[in-house]
Amino acid sequence: MTSANAQIRLAAHPVGLPQPSDWDYTEQPAPQPGPGEFLVRVEYLSLDPAMRSWISGRHTYIEPVALGDVMRAGGIGRIVASQHPDHQVGEIVSGRFGAQRYTLCRDGEVTKVDTALAPAPTHLAALGIAGLTAYFGLFDVGRLEPGQTVVVSGAAGAVGSIAGQIARITGCRVIGIAGGPAKCATLVDELGFDAAIDYKAGDVRARLREHAPDGVDLFFDNVGGAILDDVLTCLATGARVVISGAIAQYNATQQAPGPSNYLQLLTKRASMTGFVIFDYADRYPEAMTRLAEWISTGELVSFEHLVQGDIKDFPETLLTLFRGGNTGKLILALPQDQ
Repeated sequence: MTSANAQIRLAAHPVGLPQPSDWDYTEQPAPQPGPGEFLVRVEYLSLDPAMRSWISGRHTYIEPVALGDVMRAGGIGRIVASQHPDHQVGEIVSGRFGAQRYTLCRDGEVTKVDTALAPAPTHLAALGIAGLTAYFGLFDVGRLEPGQTVVVSGAAGAVGSIAGQIARITGCRVIGIAGGPAKCATLVDELGFDAAIDYKAGDVRARLREHAPDGVDLFFDNVGGAILDDVLTCLATGARVVISGAIAQYNATQQAPGPSNYLQLLTKRASMTGFVIFDYADRYPEAMTRLAEWISTGELVSFEHLVQGDIKDFPETLLTLFRGGNTGKLILALPQDQ
């Protein structure tokens, strides 16, 4: 017997940092599967910076979450009832489940999760969208090559921590930019970055020139804003700037100015390219195979920041991203026995 279906719904489009009034917490009877359907109890929810753009009310690369709708979120859960012959009770699956405790699914809407390969949360981190974003952003967009100097902003986050490790595995010199000495120590001591720059300490540009005296060959940017401007002044000839995200600007209440140092792209014959990970969906298996190999050999560490809570904790947990409170992939871990 399933319990009530707790849900977080979008009540208003946030202005600036999301507020409690921007969300509604609701409870409804848990749905029951009909023919060809199965019911998933969500146990892990992925929290991502991109969620801020999804609730802005503006169409970007994906339809915005409509007012009154359950908040869009990827997750991992367990099948607790099924009327589908290929999906059995107890099976662990991932999918776009939304910020809710239960969700009805059909075949083709989920992916089976192999917990023998890695624990379930890792399938939302290094083996999830974060790992895929780092992989294709580096190799396809950034044209990563061994021996180059790679800089990663937001390097202690979900995507950045993986991107830096992939660059290191590939044989590059890797410099991470993160907030605070603890995060910087993690990058160097635990993830194998060659150097880390604490942007909160100031003078990012001077530190970059110290650690990359010959210039930056590839900049994997998750932050935007002033850090992007600083790195543009330190590019090597032929550099590539990969725009993966811009978390520094997501909650801005005014239009952010463009980078003032963009002419460095001209003088350094450099390029700056954005990308959307969903464009690579048909090649996910390729990336997953390599990511899984690196995890199995211990070359790649998947950092997950698990917050134990309930569905009602989703709005406050999401703010952790914008306060810089997470190291690695932020995941809301829900009770597994309810």
